[in-house]
Amino acid sequence: MAVRQTMNRRPHYELEIRGRKISLGERTLILGVLNVTPDSFSDGGLYLRPEAALAHAARLIEAGADWIDIGGESTRPGSTPVTPQEELARVLPVIRALHQQFPSVPLSIDTTKAEVAEAAVRAGASVINDVSGLRLDPRLAEVARRYRTALILMHLRGRPETMQRGPFARDIWRSVRQGLARSVRRALRAGVRRSQLILDPGLGFGKTREQNFTILAHLERLRSFRLPILVGTSRKSFVQAVARGEGERPSRLHPPAARRELWPIRSVRQTITPSADPDSVRRLEIADAACVTSAILGGAHLVRVHDVSSLKPAVRLADLLLRQQARSSPAGRRELRE
Repeated sequence: MAVRQTMNRRPHYELEIRGRKISLGERTLILGVLNVTPDSFSDGGLYLRPEAALAHAARLIEAGADWIDIGGESTRPGSTPVTPQEELARVLPVIRALHQQFPSVPLSIDTTKAEVAEAAVRAGASVINDVSGLRLDPRLAEVARRYRTALILMHLRGRPETMQRGPFARDIWRSVRQGLARSVRRALRAGVRRSQLILDPGLGFGKTREQNFTILAHLERLRSFRLPILVGTSRKSFVQAVARGEGERPSRLHPPAARRELWPIRSVRQTITPSADPDSVRRLEIADAACVTSAILGGAHLVRVHDVSSLKPAVRLADLLLRQQARSSPAGRRELRE
């Protein structure tokens, strides 16, 4: 993968998508999430009908999504796998319609099955998003090689249906590095080019709450792979826990009345959905925006989000901070003088 020297903290790359070159690093690209499933943790069932899915995708694009990530099988903790036939029945009508209506917008297929990926690519998808990092179906790499699609390799411990039951890694960074290294080797051995690869540390997938924050706080450690980084924190359970106030403890500095007003500690199973009360949704949007900002400042080239309109300002702000940081650096000042 070609790397351009830049004064920005975030390295620049050229991503290959079916013969097209997309520059990564100058600004953050936003992946809008489109779940066409009845059981996704946040928006399951809302966009199961192709007409509803198409309308929602149009809203995401209008709000600023750079591409749409389409999934037909939930990968939430405890989810039940579906057959390839069921997955294809959900995603193909949506991909075909989106490709026809928005031919210039890249579409990614979120799947762990090679046959689903290949049919989706033929229908118009140009990116394969594999949450298993080629662990569950290594043939996905062959599909990416043959059609020259981009390939997102995510780190996953276990399987979605059991990943949050533990045991969890004692050294999460060792687990993430070794897992992603294996995924990259498998892809390269299959003939996929480095210019087609994107890495995702898999926040929320087989990690404890503390491990998710550890990864997010030290995301720059993934730069040693010299590949673009995608981060998806949107509406994840560890973010929702913060939005709900879990773990909040009143301080002696708070007066008694204020202590009673602190967010209550609630069950982790209580998910904040778009139909929840407005105050809960607002708190989740703020928590999501904080995580997105942190990810970008840590070096993420792409972020995967559900609500593009509410998070776009945070993305723009983080990009502006990176640019200002670059201008303020000695190298940046020299370049500006020249």
